[in-house]
Amino acid sequence: MDWTEIIIEVNSSDIETAGNIAQMTVPYGIYIEDYSNLEQEVLEIANIDLIDEELLHKDRTKGRIHIYISPEDNPAEALSFIKERLTAENIPYEINSDSCDVESCLENWKKYFQPTNIGKKLLIRPIWRDDYDPQGRIVLNLEPGLAFGTGTHETTRLCLEALEKYVSQGDTVLDVGCGSGILSVAALLLGAGSATGIDIDELAVKSSVQNAQLNHVEDRYTGIHGNLAEKAKGRYDIITANIVADAIIMLSGDIEKFMDENTIYIMSGIIDTRLDDVLSALPPSIVVTEQFEDKGWICLAAKKKSQ
Repeated sequence: MDWTEIIIEVNSSDIETAGNIAQMTVPYGIYIEDYSNLEQEVLEIANIDLIDEELLHKDRTKGRIHIYISPEDNPAEALSFIKERLTAENIPYEINSDSCDVESCLENWKKYFQPTNIGKKLLIRPIWRDDYDPQGRIVLNLEPGLAFGTGTHETTRLCLEALEKYVSQGDTVLDVGCGSGILSVAALLLGAGSATGIDIDELAVKSSVQNAQLNHVEDRYTGIHGNLAEKAKGRYDIITANIVADAIIMLSGDIEKFMDENTIYIMSGIIDTRLDDVLSALPPSIVVTEQFEDKGWICLAAKKKSQ
């Protein structure tokens, strides 16, 4: 069945809020066109100052959000939700939607996925892009596909920055809701000794294994299809959960059994309005040690309280 492409156009000043609303509809298949800082971004990513003439003629006052939705995720409901939330935020907008086959949607989406610097050490590179300069960064090669995030959204980027800070050589990592495996692969590239990704979506596990292979870390990566409480075993040095607030709340009852006294538990995908709900759901034995925030999205680092 065909996917649906939704294109939302808003003023550049509203792009962050509109992007957050779009991210609530589906956690994947989203790209934001924002040319308001074109020259600076191209210089940072590609280390060049020669910009395609077509890009230079883009309207800097407007931003466009592309969302690609599978038939199973109810495109009509997503469209209704987006309109309702944009109106509630008093954001002027134009929306167009059309059906497209998977291949066409994928090709459209690929056009906008750029090599992206993350934190101080990482560069995420879509495997079809060769026009980048790593500038000494660790390159994470990624083939996410439409069904998974690209790593450039605030929720994943904050997680990656937290991993950069907390991962030590030889660490064991558990990635809950692994998706494309981007967090597991990043942890391994940053020096972790082994990583286990678990997801209830069989396609996600397959994708994560493929991305581990792309980055030559497959010998240290294990993908598990199933539920965390039923499938995962042991304790880990680092646990990541880049999902949504409700899922993190559901995890709170089981997560302790995978933690020892020094485990760092990194939670992301939390919109600021749900922060208190997440904090209230954490077991009394777990304390938040650090909070990262960007554009209304929050990532938490936590560990067990000292005895």
